[in-house]
Amino acid sequence: MTSPRRVAITGVGVLAWAGLGKDAFWQGLLAAPKEGPRVMDHFDPLPHFDNPKEARRTDRFGQMALAAAAEALEQSGPLNAAPDRIGVWVGTGVGGLRTLEDQVEIRLERGQRRVSPFLVPMMMANAASAAISMRYGYSGPCENTVTACAAGTQSISNAALLIRSNRCDAVITGGSEACNSATGVAAFKNMTAVSASNISRPFDLERDGFIQAEGAAVLVLEELEMARRRGATILGEILGGASTADAHHITAPTPGGAGAVRCMELALADAQLLPDNIAHINAHGTSTPLNDAAEAEAICKVFGTPGPLVTSTKGVTGHALGAAGAIEAAAVVLAMQHQLIPPTYGYQTPDPEMAPIRIVASEPAVWTPGPSISNSFGFGGHNGTIIIGPAPS
Repeated sequence: MTSPRRVAITGVGVLAWAGLGKDAFWQGLLAAPKEGPRVMDHFDPLPHFDNPKEARRTDRFGQMALAAAAEALEQSGPLNAAPDRIGVWVGTGVGGLRTLEDQVEIRLERGQRRVSPFLVPMMMANAASAAISMRYGYSGPCENTVTACAAGTQSISNAALLIRSNRCDAVITGGSEACNSATGVAAFKNMTAVSASNISRPFDLERDGFIQAEGAAVLVLEELEMARRRGATILGEILGGASTADAHHITAPTPGGAGAVRCMELALADAQLLPDNIAHINAHGTSTPLNDAAEAEAICKVFGTPGPLVTSTKGVTGHALGAAGAIEAAAVVLAMQHQLIPPTYGYQTPDPEMAPIRIVASEPAVWTPGPSISNSFGFGGHNGTIIIGPAPS
C-alpha cells in the first residue's frame, strides 16, 4: 500500500503592518503595536517589478502577493518539479477594491471612456494567483478562494490537498488583501465591526471591534520526499485541515461556536490527531464581542480546560481579512522556528463571561513546538482550520 503523500513547508514570505519580510514581521509580533490604521504605506512595490508600468497595472493586493511569493520562493530554492505539477492558490476577501474605487471615481469625474481597460484584470479576485503563475511559469492548477476572512486558511488547506491527492508536487499558496480604500473603510466602520477606540483587544473584556488591515503571506508547500531529495530546509508540515459552514447568519457566528467546533474536530480527524496532541492555537481572535466569545467557547468544547496555549496575533497585525489566515499560518511556522509563541497584545482584562482559555498575554511564551491549529472564520459563516506540525525529523 502506498504511503500517504505528506506536505512540507519550505518557504515563507510575509508583508504585514508589523513588518515587511518574515524577519521584520517576527520582530513586530514581539513588540507592542503603535496605535493607528494598519495600512501598508511602507511597502514600495516598484522593486518587485521590471518597470513602473507593470506595477501600475497590478492592484495593491496583487503587488503584495508577488512580493511575498518572491520571499517565500527565495527561501525555498528551485523547485524540482515539472511546471504543470506546480500550482498556485492565493486567497483574498475582496480582491482589487482600491482599483475599482479609483476607476469609479474616474468614470464619474471624466467619463466612461477614461475607465482603464486594465480594471477587470486588476480587480478580479484571481489576479494574484494568475500573476504568480505567469511570473514563474507554473502551469498547474491556478485557483483562488474567496471566503471572506477564511480565505487565506482555506487556500492553504486546498493547496495541501492538491499535493496529498498527487495532482501537484508543489503549490504556492496563501492570501493577500488591500481593501483599505475610503469606501472599504467606511463600510466596515458603518457596520460597527471596527474598533471605535482604534485598539485591537482580542478576547479582552473591553474589546470593541477589529482594526482593518492590509497584508499578504505566501507559503511554499511541496511533497515531503521531493523536498528531502533536493535538500530543501523543511520549516514545518501541513498535517490536516477542514472547512465548514455555520449556515446561520451572514456576519454573526453560530451561538456556542458549533461551526467552529465541527471544523476543528474535522481537522483533527484529517490529521489523525487527538485534542491532547495540540500544543498551540493561533486563534482567529478578531477583537469583536461575538466572534471572540464564540471561538473561546468552541476551543473549550473541543480541548477542555486548560487546553492548548492560545494567542491572537491580530492584537499587532490588525485584521487583514482574506490574508489573515495566511499571515497567521506564517506566524505559527515562525513561532516553531523561534520556539516562542507571540503574546496577544491588547489583552489585559479577562472577560468573566467568556469560556476560559489559556491566552498568552503580555509576554511571549517559551514552548516546545508541537502540532498547532490556525483558525479563520469569515462573514457568510465560513470556517477554516489548518493544523501545522514542526519539521519532521
